[in-house]
Amino acid sequence: MYEYSHMGGFGIAMGLFWLFVFAAIVWFVMSMLNKRPTGGPNPAQESPLELLKKRYALGEIDDEEYQLRKKRLEDK
Repeated sequence: MYEYSHMGGFGIAMGLFWLFVFAAIVWFVMSMLNKRPTGGPNPAQESPLELLKKRYALGEIDDEEYQLRKKRLEDK
């Protein structure tokens, strides 16, 4: 019994302290993993016309292709 009594109750306090530290680390890591980027619109929410404009602005399609696809989208 002497092994436990010489700590004067600090054994339980230290155990609780390290449990709290461990729980705080786990909480921090989990919150970092659950973060989602908030910048800009979600590509799944962009309309086909917005996607077309973006492709045109990036130079992926030329003027003729842009006008043709824009007309098709507006006719729908």
